[in-house]
Amino acid sequence: MHWLPAILTLPYLFMLLSIYRSLLKIKPFIESSTPVTFVSVIVACRNEQSNLPFLLDCIAGQDYPKELFEVIIIDDNSTDATFEIASGYKGEFRTIAIYNKGIGKKEAVRSGVNSASGTLVITTDADCRMGTKWIRTISAFYDKLSPDMIVCPVQIESTQGFFGKFQELEFLSLQGITAGSAAKGDGTMCNGANLAFTAEAYHNNEDNLHFGLASGDDVFLLHSLKKKSHSRILWLESKNVLITTSSSSTISSYLKQRSRWLAKGKAYKDRYTILQGIVTFVTILLQLSLLIAGFFNPSFILVFLTVFTLKSIPDFLLLRNTSVRYDNRKIMRLFLPAQFIYPFYVFAVFLFSLRPDKKKNF
Repeated sequence: MHWLPAILTLPYLFMLLSIYRSLLKIKPFIESSTPVTFVSVIVACRNEQSNLPFLLDCIAGQDYPKELFEVIIIDDNSTDATFEIASGYKGEFRTIAIYNKGIGKKEAVRSGVNSASGTLVITTDADCRMGTKWIRTISAFYDKLSPDMIVCPVQIESTQGFFGKFQELEFLSLQGITAGSAAKGDGTMCNGANLAFTAEAYHNNEDNLHFGLASGDDVFLLHSLKKKSHSRILWLESKNVLITTSSSSTISSYLKQRSRWLAKGKAYKDRYTILQGIVTFVTILLQLSLLIAGFFNPSFILVFLTVFTLKSIPDFLLLRNTSVRYDNRKIMRLFLPAQFIYPFYVFAVFLFSLRPDKKKNF
């Protein structure tokens, strides 16, 4: 019976290895076409007066015809000068500043899509930074393959200290799962900080976005599209579209953000996503249980180390692949200590998700 937990870890091993095999098949997209698609860039934001000017300057530097894109900034009930900065920005491209017709990011994105003129919509956040070929590469990918949704890569800014590096490593693992799952045709996650979809796809799936929940504008759209056999959801592998976003400044804000992500999982109906979540949680729960049991019965320590190794093998392969693709090989130095900390981190996130939170988060 002592070794039963090791057997229960095998589903995690096989699932992550399957995702890793899909990562190995990903090839970088090379943009070479002439721009033809009109693009609407949507930025939903609240109290972003310090970040918004930098984002707009990044967009102003895009290597894409100014007449072929617009930027729509949706102010979600800000109490600072966000709207004034958005409406007063002077650039060569069309900038539209509007107020959110509801409350929360999900409603803000809907307000933006409803105001968009573009066939293709790209969403990002005010604290994101991108290269000059961001719009051009996404548009070229759409022109070539005509997907309903394009899942694009995101990385968090590099910061000093173990907490900052732990965030980087965990975010890389999420990106690896995001890319690998999408590449194998069974996407489970995406990030609204760097996501593209057709306006038609959004409107056709708008009823499935769970507007009663504060977050999930991105993942619920992906899951809704997956239900339709004719829909195409593709991963875009290109350093030209890699976006950098801010990391959490405190452990409390980090745990709160992750707990919001976990809370929306209660509304998931996609089978593969649910299965992935259950298998991962069970594996982590086994690790914690065996570690605690080892303090009372030393014979469980060997079982814990076996389960730890079985979980670490696919984790290492996935993270090594992703860290190489993101030119962040040095982060792997923290892999082993992060593996020991990760079960406690997940448990902390779980506890945070159980806390009552009457405040609607952006």
